[in-house]
Order: sequence, then C-alpha cells, then structure tokens
Amino acid sequence: MSDLHTQQTEALAAIAAAADLAALDEQRVATLGKKGWVSAALKTLGQMSPEERAAAAPAIQAIRTEIAEAIEAKKAALEAAELAERLASETVDLTLPAPAAPKGSIHPVSQVMDELAEIFADLGFAVATGPEIEDDWHNFTALNMDETHPARAMHDTFYFPDKTLASSSEAVGQQKTPDGKDILLRTHTSPVQIRSMLAQGAPIRIIAPGRVYRSDSDATHTPMFHQVEGLVVDKGIHLGHLKWTLETFFKAFFEREDIVLRLRPSYFPFTEPSVEVDVGYSNEGGRRVVGGHGDAPGHAWMELGGSGMVNRRVLEFAGVDPYEYQGFAFGLGIDRIAMLKYGMNDLRAFFDGDARWLTHYGFSPFDQPTLSAGVGARA
Repeated sequence: MSDLHTQQTEALAAIAAAADLAALDEQRVATLGKKGWVSAALKTLGQMSPEERAAAAPAIQAIRTEIAEAIEAKKAALEAAELAERLASETVDLTLPAPAAPKGSIHPVSQVMDELAEIFADLGFAVATGPEIEDDWHNFTALNMDETHPARAMHDTFYFPDKTLASSSEAVGQQKTPDGKDILLRTHTSPVQIRSMLAQGAPIRIIAPGRVYRSDSDATHTPMFHQVEGLVVDKGIHLGHLKWTLETFFKAFFEREDIVLRLRPSYFPFTEPSVEVDVGYSNEGGRRVVGGHGDAPGHAWMELGGSGMVNRRVLEFAGVDPYEYQGFAFGLGIDRIAMLKYGMNDLRAFFDGDARWLTHYGFSPFDQPTLSAGVGARA
C-alpha cells in the first residue's frame, strides 16, 4: 500500500502540472486506463484473502476516486482557460458586407401558416394550439364520434403503444391517462376546439393550425400533414356566416376576387348540418388555378375541406349551452392549399428535405405576409 500511496502522490502532482488536455489524458490512461497502475492494483484483489481484501479494497477505491476527481477538476480548468483564450483572440468584423445570396429559407408550410394567421386575425380570429399527443376523449368522444366510428380504427389512428404490436392487455393499459383514456397522436386539430371552449367558454372565434397524424401513405397522403380548423360560437350564427367567412378568406389567400364556392351536403359527426367546401378552378399551363365558376366551360370544382354547424352534442361536451349559442366549424388541409396556390404537384416533396426544392419554393425570412403588401408576395 505504501507503493500505491507514493504513486498516488506522483500522479496527483503530474495531473496538477498538466499543461494541456493531451498531457492530462496521458495521465488518465497511465492511472485509470485498462493497463494503468490503479487498474492493476484492483486486479490483485482477487488473489488476496478475505481479510486482506477487506482492508485493501476501500483504500484502492479511495485512491481511484481521488485521482478521478483530480482529473475532472483539471480538465474543467483547462477547458475554461482554453475557452477564455479563444474568446480573447477571436473577433467578428461587423463591417463585413452581407452575403449576396442569403442562405436558408422559410418552408412553404410555415409561410402558409403565417398567411392564414394574418388573414384570420384581420377577421377577428385568435390562434389556438393544443397537444399533438391527445387522449381519445378530446380527439373522438367529445366530437360526437361513438366507440364504433371507423376513424377510431387502428388503420387510421396511431395509438400508444401500437395495439397491433402490444403483446397483452396489460401492455396496452400502461399507455393510458390516469382516468383510463387511450393515448394517441391527434388525427385532426379539432381537439383544440374542445379544449378552447372548455377553457374560455362562449363566445369564441379561433383557428387551430398544426400537425396531425393518420396511418395513411400514398402519392396524395402522408402519415403526418398539416391542418387548420376554424371555430366560431356566438348567438345567432348560421351557415351564411360560414360561407361569407370562407369566401373572404379564399379571396385574400389566393388574391383574386373571382372566387366562387359551392357548399355540398355531407356528413361529419361533429357538425349538423355538414357541408363540403368546393372551389371553382381552371387548368392553365398544366396546373390548377383557382378562380371562376366551377360549372363554366373549361372550369371544374375542387374539394378543399369540410365544414358545417357545430353539433349541439359537441357544444354540450365542451360546456356550452346549445340553447343559447350556435356555431360553425371548418377544416382545411394546409399542405393542399399551399400546393394549389404555389403550383406544387407532389405532396411528398414537402417532407423529402430536398435542398433544391426548398431553394425553389422557399420564402425569404424577411417576407412576412401582410394584408397591405399581399399575403402571397415573395421576395
């Protein structure tokens, strides 16, 4: 043990004298490395009697701990000194001119979200957000979707954990809320409407943009995509308010006055009555251009989203009196209206991360959408 204490003293002195990180690492290897003398001493414990081992083991471990702490302290001191030296020597010339071609751009989805927020803010809407990991009550039940609704099926919804892979009911039960609700990735941003009404009641006027997830992937669908949903709840609300709101939005978004909408009867559990929203368009130069009447020669109708009057059961779930308040809701695919406005023909390209695509379709960080300058103006 006397030899170990002598080596310990010498090692601590060498560590304290280390001039740089390389010299310090040499000391670490010589002491604590696989072939270091501390490691060699620990290997001798197996050859000792129980009495000798009981006395020697704590002493060797104490030496090992002291050396390790000394190395860490010296390493921190050397790194701090190196950083201080770099900060003192390195300077940035703020007089250098900016690069001719700024690098980086805003993704079209982010740009369109900013455009949506700008337009709807002018119409008196607030932007609301909510969790992307939801429970099935907010995502389905509160939106009037019963237990047998097809949207709850595993082939449409990502549950935690994947019910098709869970080996037992016990494994599934481990991924539930404290009150026993299933946990999932939200399939739409409608849960934000429920949470907002529960939090602030009525009247309310919000949009809820964000990412949503569905187990679907092909040329026109992706497992993750972006939606914006709108909600207005107040006294005396009717379908006329819904159509005016959507027409006003589309005219501002596409920057055209010849926008014609068609509301087509449909069914959604959370609205009654429910309508699909179609917009007139024409084909120009191989791309779809919104504008004009869908029944006119050379024109057609394109479905852009769903909407309707909020079902009274949904209002009740959200704590709003359906006898006093009425409301409308709508949902639009952000990726799809971005494709339509900016002439993109493949939804999958949004998520490929191709630098050439991002350079071509990206927006300048300084190109902030404003109604006065035009929400679609590109720098």
